[in-house]
Amino acid sequence: MSGPVPSSELAAEILRASESGPPLVSCTVVSATDAAAVTAGDKLLLRAEGTTLGGLGGGPLEAAVLEAAHGALNLRDVATLAFTPDGRSLTGRREVEVAGEVVEILFEVVEPPSLLLIVGGGHIGRALGEMGAVLGMSVTVIDDREDYASVERFPFADHVICGEIADEVARFPIDGNTYAVMVSRGHKQDEASLRRVVGRGAAYIGMIGSERRTRTVLDHLLLDGVDEEAVKSVFTPIGLDIGAETPEEIALTILAEIILVRRGGSALPMSEHGRVFARLSGGASS
Repeated sequence: MSGPVPSSELAAEILRASESGPPLVSCTVVSATDAAAVTAGDKLLLRAEGTTLGGLGGGPLEAAVLEAAHGALNLRDVATLAFTPDGRSLTGRREVEVAGEVVEILFEVVEPPSLLLIVGGGHIGRALGEMGAVLGMSVTVIDDREDYASVERFPFADHVICGEIADEVARFPIDGNTYAVMVSRGHKQDEASLRRVVGRGAAYIGMIGSERRTRTVLDHLLLDGVDEEAVKSVFTPIGLDIGAETPEEIALTILAEIILVRRGGSALPMSEHGRVFARLSGGASS
């Protein structure tokens, strides 16, 4: 659907996406020169299945915006991009200055908060939950110990579930917006929960533990006939290598890896000095 759409209808669509999904990309004109067929505030929504609501006048500009919106949806990206009125993408300040006639579009992915499923309410699980909540994630914690699965211990969580771990994980709804982390007190609990998460379409599955221990767990799953590609998709050992030691530092590395999966990136330092330091550190530790 394209063309003029009441702002109330656009707002209702955005609200639905933010509360229950599926996600969409909101493309809003931030500024436009007189030569453009759009004005500030005009909006086009691209739904996950590819249909649209609203419009930006049709023609090459709208086509270019839709192409960029598909990329934003895949990367869960938020950005302001510049185009000429005839749909040419402008990159860099110099291109924008030379073009003269420019339309700026704000691309925003609208979706429910990502769901962080933490299996294990110990020290790392608590740090993960607290940091995940700060990042705007909806946090759920599962543990079979009352002292570790309590609202008092996890006041920032949306759901705290105390029960037999494997059963509770099996009952938990998992989809492409779920990031599941196994950080329970032992490999038996992690393996039991991993069996009930793998292959259910989670965006991310990570399991803590040494390379030797986690390899044993994955081998058990393969021997029992669990799909090989699904097993290979498990992030283990978990997190990015920054030399983390404390529960909080380990939680930070796990969430950094989750953000890497969700947003994309290289996981390398941004500065050249940082990249050199990372190479030297890696060489020193090898």
